[in-house]
Order: sequence, then C-alpha cells, then structure tokens
Amino acid sequence: MESENNLETYWDNIYKSKSPDQMSWTQPVPKVSLDLIDSFNLPKTARIIDIGGGDSTLVDHLLDRGFENISVLDISENAINKAKERLGVKSNKVTWIVSDVLDFSPKGTYDIWHDRAAFHFLTKIDQVKKYIAIASKAVYKYMAIGTFSEQGPTKCSGLEIRQYSEETLATAMNNQFEKIKCIEDIHHTPFNTTQNFLFCSFKSEHYQ
Repeated sequence: MESENNLETYWDNIYKSKSPDQMSWTQPVPKVSLDLIDSFNLPKTARIIDIGGGDSTLVDHLLDRGFENISVLDISENAINKAKERLGVKSNKVTWIVSDVLDFSPKGTYDIWHDRAAFHFLTKIDQVKKYIAIASKAVYKYMAIGTFSEQGPTKCSGLEIRQYSEETLATAMNNQFEKIKCIEDIHHTPFNTTQNFLFCSFKSEHYQ
C-alpha cells in the first residue's frame, strides 16, 4: 500500500477529477448498509461513524432518518468537501474528519462503526490488526463492514484489495467483535457492471 501522503494525494486527485457516476462504488441508496444499521435498533441519538465515507450518500439517508450524531471520516479532503457541498446547510449537523483510518485517534466512542470503503484496501496483516485495534477502542456497540467478497474484484481504483469470505472476515476481527450475521450483495456500478460484496454485522466485546 502506498504511503499515507501518497494515498491522500491519490484519493484527492480521484475525487477532484471524477464525478459520482464515474466511480464504481457510487450508490444512490446504500440499502444493505441502511438495513444493517436499522437492525441494531438504536435510538436516533446513536453515535455513528462512517469510515471512508467520502461523498457517499449514506450520510444523507441517515440525516433524513433523523439520526443526530453522525461522523464521516475520509482520507480525502476533496471527498468530504464534495459531500458538504451536496448537503448544503445539513452538513453542519455532521462531524467531518479528514484522516487515514490507520491514523485515527477517536476522541470518544461510537455506537455504530460503518465501513464499506476502507477495510478491503488494507492488504497487509499489520494494517488489519491496527485497524481492529483502533476500532476495538472506539466501538462501544456495533460494527457493520462491507468488503469485496471472494467473487469480487481484485483491485479497486487501481489499488490492490483484499477479498474476504464470511469466515476470514470474522477471523480478522481478532476476537474483538462477535459476528451477528453476514449478507452477500451484488453491487451494480454506474457502468452497468457488477461487483460482489460481503457485508457483516458485529457486536463489540464491550457491549452485552
């Protein structure tokens, strides 16, 4: 994986040069993510963070559903600025964090940690372990992770990724999170192609 500074520049350039319909991950309605978040049955005051949220529309839908404590983290400031511009005055209701997730030092805990964008880019074991260590301190209740499945792409945006099965994703949690359920999903890209995803929900070991 490239260095942090190179990655920041890499993703900034992508978000600067491409519109949402030119990005394979674009979803008008992130249904599986929303369904998993709904399944946790938490109040609208639940603290939610979207890791690698970029200019994803998940935050739009969460705001429309009345959630009040939403944070979005992304390595690209350009991505976050696009999301702010799209949301307009609603963006003031969101906490925006420009950071590589591996450098993230949470100031508090979250009830829901959502990631459909960052985890599968961590191709080295030490990166995965660092991610889980950060998440285990930050997540008080639940985690929802979406990654490329074993039938999914081997690269995304020109970068190597790591594919997961239900078993390997659960193992990667290093006993910090207990698997609740997993869902396979076929994502239809704006280019009329498909990508196979695996979404799993987990409960933090801290939450009983």
